[in-house]
Amino acid sequence: MQPAVSARLVADRGLEGDRHARARSRRQVLLADRETLDALEVRPGQIRENVTTEGIAVQALPAGARLRVGPALLEITGPCEPCAFMDSIRPGLQEASRGRRGVTARVIEGGEVRVGDPVTAL
Repeated sequence: MQPAVSARLVADRGLEGDRHARARSRRQVLLADRETLDALEVRPGQIRENVTTEGIAVQALPAGARLRVGPALLEITGPCEPCAFMDSIRPGLQEASRGRRGVTARVIEGGEVRVGDPVTAL
């Protein structure tokens, strides 16, 4: 995972160049909010989320909810369950992040997203 100031989201694929970018996948994009990352004491990108939000609790959004991220439109598909990778960051993080790892989404409308773009729940 490399921090980026912009990235291209492709409709029904995901983040351009990402290994999870595939048609009809429920996990085209992983979103996590900064407030949860701070509470877990991890840096943005460290848990391999593609988009870090601030001021919107993405974990509270139900499946089917839609988010506008800059020009892109995402649809939440569900929570992301923490895997054993989390414990490679810090022992015990897998359990600590249960129910707080973030949410997965699919890309309805693509576009170039940038750091600082507004994120709006629709």
